[in-house]
Amino acid sequence: MKDSILQYTLDVLKDLLAADSPTGFTRQASDYTMEALRALGYTPTLTRKGGVLCCLNADTAPAENGLLLSAHIDTLGAMVAQIKGNGRLKVRNVGGLNPNNVETEFVTVYTRDGRKYEGTLQLCNASVHVNGGYTGTQRTWDSLEVLLDENVSSADQVKKLGIENGCFVCVNPRTVITESGYIKSRYLDDKLSAAILLGYARYIKEENVQLSRRVYMHFTVYEEVGHGASGTLPEGVTEILGVDMGCVGDGLDCTEKQVSICAADSSGPYDYDLTTALVNLAKENNISYAVDLYPHYSSDCSAAMRTFDVRGALIGAGVYASHGYERSHVDGVKNTFDLIKAYVG
Repeated sequence: MKDSILQYTLDVLKDLLAADSPTGFTRQASDYTMEALRALGYTPTLTRKGGVLCCLNADTAPAENGLLLSAHIDTLGAMVAQIKGNGRLKVRNVGGLNPNNVETEFVTVYTRDGRKYEGTLQLCNASVHVNGGYTGTQRTWDSLEVLLDENVSSADQVKKLGIENGCFVCVNPRTVITESGYIKSRYLDDKLSAAILLGYARYIKEENVQLSRRVYMHFTVYEEVGHGASGTLPEGVTEILGVDMGCVGDGLDCTEKQVSICAADSSGPYDYDLTTALVNLAKENNISYAVDLYPHYSSDCSAAMRTFDVRGALIGAGVYASHGYERSHVDGVKNTFDLIKAYVG
């Protein structure tokens, strides 16, 4: 992976992470992805679901035996479920956002007429000098609330701001890239993979790579609720390579510096031949990799395999602490990019 492509990948990653996009409220990320692809000289389209679909070489390769590269740009988030009498907000999660790791996080609340307001997710009665049960309180969506950074102390005052039930609540990603190469942020699942695919799209243009088969990219927007890639498959596609976060944790071999090849997850095994081909390519090209089974995981690729007659495999840069404040490394980015390059051409 050339340094210029790596830097581009990290730059678009930071932009994507800054675009709030919980499932159901993804237009910021979709618009950014569309513009990034147009800037590279491609002609992307917006799917009916709001995802981004782009062919890298429609004019130079036949439609038969096509390959789809997928990554998702929707994230975890929350929605306003109740405006309390004291002007604070009760919320409910979108996707797998966990109340145990969002306490004290800064959030942005978006209204349906385009306004936005800042706030903080806090435990109800959050002062330890007042609340003697602070430490023992279980963190749930009933025990957390959003304190708006506005002069409000009643439900009516909040409603006058345009806030109502169903407004989206987005948690600040707090993105940091350290001098040692670690990438820390919320939503590396799966905007890190989306950025890697954009880096690959740039590589194709810069190097004038002639691909031997038709290759599409699909940036989906409903993965976190289970059906991101289950509605759109271009004609002629026979294989899907899902690029999603690689799991790092107890009982697994992968580290943040490697590309993870997922042999199976909670939805079942991925295609044996495709997975074997990826393992062999990693070995042949000296790409640092690990093969793992993910115990609590499913992907766009598995959703598509349930819907379409298509083969599928799954890879991704190693990411630690999924569905929380996550961490990966630029070496994991490089290894994932290099495996995509080796597989696609």
